[in-house]
Amino acid sequence: PTKPRRESSVAAWVNVIYGCNEHCTYCVVPNTRGVEQSRPMESVRREMEELGALGFKEVTLLGQNIDSWGRDMHPKRKFSDLLHHVADTPGVERIRFVTSHPRYISERVVDAVAEHPSLMEYFHIPFQAGDNEVLRNMRRGYTRERYLHVIDRIRRRIPEVAISADVIVGFPGETEEQFEQTLDLMRQVKFDCLITAAYSPRPHTPAATWPNQLPDDVKEDRLRRINELAAQHAYERNLRYLGRVEEVLVEERNVKNPTQVMGRTRGNRLVFFDGDIAELRGRMVPVRVTEVRPYSLTGRIERGEEPFHYCESGLRRPSESRRGRERGRGGSS
Repeated sequence: PTKPRRESSVAAWVNVIYGCNEHCTYCVVPNTRGVEQSRPMESVRREMEELGALGFKEVTLLGQNIDSWGRDMHPKRKFSDLLHHVADTPGVERIRFVTSHPRYISERVVDAVAEHPSLMEYFHIPFQAGDNEVLRNMRRGYTRERYLHVIDRIRRRIPEVAISADVIVGFPGETEEQFEQTLDLMRQVKFDCLITAAYSPRPHTPAATWPNQLPDDVKEDRLRRINELAAQHAYERNLRYLGRVEEVLVEERNVKNPTQVMGRTRGNRLVFFDGDIAELRGRMVPVRVTEVRPYSLTGRIERGEEPFHYCESGLRRPSESRRGRERGRGGSS
């Protein structure tokens, strides 16, 4: 079992798979955490039920390579099997999972997210670099074309999905042209959020011993440029929320403004709005977004308003689908 997030009484983390069988040339995880070990789905479900009974409303399933869950079992299981098994956990209204691997994420996982309202329309899928030679040197096991195909497939199935990623700049031997390929991939995808890092050698990893390390000033310049583009894309993606009523799960008081509370949308966007934390903590609140920034939103409570719900064809309000059913039965609109 794992411990809930200590700073939250609303959202918790649950480990579902430990270790990693990948051998990326920059990463220490296989050496420090060992091979993959999946937790039985009954154990995961039981822990989630305990968290739901304690009042936790959101659970994030954790794994270094979460799509590998079940492949060490006999017989083998699929991560999508686990998602279907836990989707209706009593008390847990929101479920997220991290981290997805471009090499292993399957259509079955995407389908599960599209089918279950409790599974949030949010994927974290690191791409690490946009150049195929750099990806080979990293030993990532996929190409930029494969990555773009994965993103396209998810967005076709779930148009309003939010996608975040990790990227490393200044990997040993990375040329300016190869770095430009990373910027080009970013322009094609336009991530909702991007976690960036300049390459830093780690002990007992192959890349740390290579002679073609880049100077710090080159890495710092590329990190600055990539952060600027990431912020621009995050802002552009957030513009779609402006004026929309979003379902926000309230987590805590805004420490910078005690009259405000903070929570997250289904797409994991941080939202601030006026409210009493004693009244609202742990509640789902409809919030109209009135201001957007690259990495957060501001809004106001819209009592009586229903938030937009996501579906394959795009956005709709729950009341719209109900009115359609009532008209089909001969009811009034």
